[in-house]
Amino acid sequence: MNSQILSLGAKQNPSNAKPMGIAIIGCGYWGMNYVRIFSELVESRVVAVCDQSAERLNEVSRRFPGVYVTTRVDDAASQRGVDAVVVCTEATTHFNVTRRLLLAGRHVLVEKPLTTTTAEADKLIDLAESNSAILMVGHTFVFNAGVRKVKEYVQQDGGRVYYLYARRTNLGPIRRDVNALWDLAPHDIAIFNYLLDGTPLWVSAVGGKVLRNCRDDVGFISLGYPDNVLAHVHVSWADPDKAREVVVVKSDRRIVFNDLNGIEQVRVFEKGVSPVEQEPLNYGEFRFEIRDGDIISPRIEPAEPLKHQCRHFLDCVRTGKRPISSGVEGRDVVSVLEAVNRSIECKGLQVEVESKGDYVRANVDAAKAAAASAVR
Repeated sequence: MNSQILSLGAKQNPSNAKPMGIAIIGCGYWGMNYVRIFSELVESRVVAVCDQSAERLNEVSRRFPGVYVTTRVDDAASQRGVDAVVVCTEATTHFNVTRRLLLAGRHVLVEKPLTTTTAEADKLIDLAESNSAILMVGHTFVFNAGVRKVKEYVQQDGGRVYYLYARRTNLGPIRRDVNALWDLAPHDIAIFNYLLDGTPLWVSAVGGKVLRNCRDDVGFISLGYPDNVLAHVHVSWADPDKAREVVVVKSDRRIVFNDLNGIEQVRVFEKGVSPVEQEPLNYGEFRFEIRDGDIISPRIEPAEPLKHQCRHFLDCVRTGKRPISSGVEGRDVVSVLEAVNRSIECKGLQVEVESKGDYVRANVDAAKAAAASAVR
């Protein structure tokens, strides 16, 4: 995971830099938010918007006069003045749409998940690199000031991370293209990867169709990270208790991030338990030290994470630096979700998460097998 420091403070557009032209592909709920934010930022201007809904396009024209609207992706991306494109279409279309844009030499910010297969994600990463284009994924919570504060406490000297857990539940909205695990869990997997600066080694997951839908609408995911750190994610489209919570339990403290608590978004409980470095009482029985301290509620600057994400994208396009949530980080999340699929198919069996090296070796082995077959 990229450990690059991100400044969340407001930035002004350099006087000698003209606003960057942006095209938005897909103008549903999130797409309209992107139109609003890129229109508000002095560093950018929205040139074109593409959507298949005439009603949506009419709304864009009414709220943002002067923006070119169309139902064709290539038409929007090829408009004069477009420097970069944001893809907010359904997840199953991300690969094809993003591929066309990268081939056209555009910088792309694509909503999560990057793709619906690891192989497609790798192809987009390679394509972006070969075309010298920025590829960034909309893992918005990585740009949340509360999550970044949690990371500060996770990285403080002393104390070992024991485990993490997250709950992301609500009554819908029910997607038509992916299940609840692919819709909701990418947020928490991206947060876990960011906090731990790593990716899980294995996954165990179960899902259920409690609404008798054709897709899983509830899911429970367990993940195993390096150094024996455990993590758990619960997602649901069928829970009337709306929750967006991440908890980190360390040997010296418990850190809670609650995105729905506007007053105390982060709380730190200076309490913990850890084994004492002494001779054990007997085999398998150690002495433990209990730490009991204060409950801290650090001040979090009010800010809109999506706006920070958009600013970071513009900065990466201008400077050429790698985004914090680049295609690689997006690919890491997709590889976990693919392992989730395999585990669900095997009734919760623990399965390994495919690494980039596994993908490369698989392609090399396939090429060798094809060559050997051709010789025969």
